[in-house]
Amino acid sequence: MSDTHREVELEKIGPARFRATNARGGVVTLGGGDDPDFTPVELLLAALAGCAAVTVDPITARRATATTFRVKAEGEKVRDETGTRMTELTVTFEVEFPEGPDGDAARAVLPSAIQRTHDRLCTVSRTVETGEPVVMR
Repeated sequence: MSDTHREVELEKIGPARFRATNARGGVVTLGGGDDPDFTPVELLLAALAGCAAVTVDPITARRATATTFRVKAEGEKVRDETGTRMTELTVTFEVEFPEGPDGDAARAVLPSAIQRTHDRLCTVSRTVETGEPVVMR
């Protein structure tokens, strides 16, 4: 297997409940929305926010450690003649840094880090935006 290959396996664990496991043994449960588990759409939003966060954080952390680092992903689920999908996807950062020169340097680089993440670095949002086909077998 190449170092570019990614894989997650999903197993049914109950009515409308599933367990996803990655190659490293990490586990997340998902469901249909009638329990506390994440729904697939919520996982998509978490993936958008998470990818952006793990990309931006190291760039700013080289200058200063954030005192607040929150990322929110949101959108609208629509159903029309083409089927169901998410629209108006938005990822919003709330980041604060300590006072002083290091915090100033982190604040200065934050907008460009977010822009580079959007334009080139976040695999999840780049895949959503480019519309890569999904094959179901």
